[in-house]
Amino acid sequence: MINTYMTSMAPPPVPPRHSRSHSVLIPAPLPSKGHSKTLVRFLVGVVLMHLFLSVGGFIYLYQNDKSLSVHVPSGEGKTAPRSSGKQDASYRPMARMAVTQRSHSSAPGNLQWEINHSVHRSINYYNNSWLTILQPGDYYVYSRVTFSKGDSVGPLVSRVKMRKNEKGEEKVVMVAYCNLDSASGSALSPQLCTASQGETITLEKGNQLSVWVQDLSLVNYEEGATTFGMYKL
Repeated sequence: MINTYMTSMAPPPVPPRHSRSHSVLIPAPLPSKGHSKTLVRFLVGVVLMHLFLSVGGFIYLYQNDKSLSVHVPSGEGKTAPRSSGKQDASYRPMARMAVTQRSHSSAPGNLQWEINHSVHRSINYYNNSWLTILQPGDYYVYSRVTFSKGDSVGPLVSRVKMRKNEKGEEKVVMVAYCNLDSASGSALSPQLCTASQGETITLEKGNQLSVWVQDLSLVNYEEGATTFGMYKL
């Protein structure tokens, strides 16, 4: 008997069942060579721009701070310029007096000023032999007297005298000496000596100062050899 239930043919395969759809990944194309160069140039430009802005900002802040540093507050809502040391010194009272020989008298007396060759600021002169203080304070007073002849009696001397006002009593505040042999020297080769002195003196408004010598005829009146001056500290 032939078995009608048996066959040599296999049943057809069952197609797979997909419960969900599968996404298909498509690889992105690689950037072109020209695009990479453009990107690099853009990044370099951004970096350079940032660098320039940083440098420019630093220079601006430095200049702004420098311009503001020349002002200091002098009150609420106000500023006053800060004066440098040179500017302050240019307005301080001072005097640098040259001397002149008005006579050949051998008597003692005060040196006379040559006003046309002298310099004085905020300090007046009185009777061509005294300086009058207008601003009180500490002054450095200096004197240089050069003698071209000696004195047989004693050493050569110069004294800086001060008085409170025109009618005040005179007193010596500085003194200097130098020695010169009266027998030595001649008209061709004169002997010279210089009595120099300097001192800080506190002066009041109206005080007057002058330079006194024991013999006016012994002084060397050559320009620059004898001078007197002061300046406010």
